Amino acid sequence: MRTRRYHHGDLRAALLTRAEQTLREKGPGALSLRELARDIGVSHAAPSRHFKDKQELLDALALAGFERLNRHLSAAIEGAGDSFADQVAALARAYVEFATANAELLDLMYSIKHDPAASEALVAAGQKMAALAVEPIVTGQRRGEVRQGSVERIGMPVFATLHGYVSLVARGLLPEEAAETGLDDVIAYVLRGCAADDAG
Repeated sequence: MRTRRYHHGDLRAALLTRAEQTLREKGPGALSLRELARDIGVSHAAPSRHFKDKQELLDALALAGFERLNRHLSAAIEGAGDSFADQVAALARAYVEFATANAELLDLMYSIKHDPAASEALVAAGQKMAALAVEPIVTGQRRGEVRQGSVERIGMPVFATLHGYVSLVARGLLPEEAAETGLDDVIAYVLRGCAADDAG
């Protein structure tokens, strides 16, 4: 069989696409540059032009994941109403949508993000996600909808609560019929925890 040829830039994209499929189907342990090359029909040495080793491939996968997640969260914020409640609900639903569709990728994203060897681009993408997540809190404080105090201290329990719920859903640990009402309850819990001291 003739080896397929790729124009400049196509091979890297093809490797990342196939790597994400393998990650979803078999987990990170099954990823191999040699196997990916075989799957897409190029020589076993061809991937080395784009990724020097498996770790660099994983880093690129995680970066692509954060970039997609950031676009998804940004679109959710832009499409939501102006109130803190509307923005939190939109962000929460967008995060759950991404996580349930990309559970294995999300696990990889967080494990690589906290690796001391993570690339500067990956660290920056993770920081952008954090900034998107706290943006509604900052705006809500300005409008008197959110209690005053450190944005980081208010935001950390919000993220921990949402990420914990996402982990349960993504791993199928909640009954399907409970997932939607469960998210409503999580959002309500977050809103109560963030409410301004004189709210209600």
